[in-house]
Amino acid sequence: MTAIEFTSNIGKVSKALRPFALRLTKDMEDANDLLQDTLMKAFTNRDKYADGTNLKAWLYTIMKNTFITNYQRMVRKNTFIDTSENLHYINSMESSTDNMAYTTFALDDINRALEGLEDAYRTPFMMHFRGFKYHEIAQKLDIPIGTVKNRIHIARKELKEKLYMYAYWN
Repeated sequence: MTAIEFTSNIGKVSKALRPFALRLTKDMEDANDLLQDTLMKAFTNRDKYADGTNLKAWLYTIMKNTFITNYQRMVRKNTFIDTSENLHYINSMESSTDNMAYTTFALDDINRALEGLEDAYRTPFMMHFRGFKYHEIAQKLDIPIGTVKNRIHIARKELKEKLYMYAYWN
């Protein structure tokens, strides 16, 4: 295959690579960089491509391997190593501590939100939270099972509105 044919074929296939790059990187700029790196490697290693094989699969493999290599390089770059006698990794999760302050604040907010619920909604919700089945709650409270489900749904909805600030909190 001539260089012009190779370039033409890659041009046709490269449009299909962009969504794959975006799925890998989850960022448009990084995806464009990955695509560019992939195409550069394909052009520089054109002699390693065997005529008659699947060009698209070859490019996907180059892209996947390039992404993995870049990721490993980034991880190595962001890992600090203490050169003292014990060679301890500074950013190791084993050495990090958490003072639980966020958890305490969140728990206080959750308890406040629960106290703000009407008893008619809080009681079935808390029973369900503690592991009771819908039919057990209905029997205990002497209300229809549909009412139990509805009250738990409303309680969840109100709690979600009151605790919106924790929607993306880990």
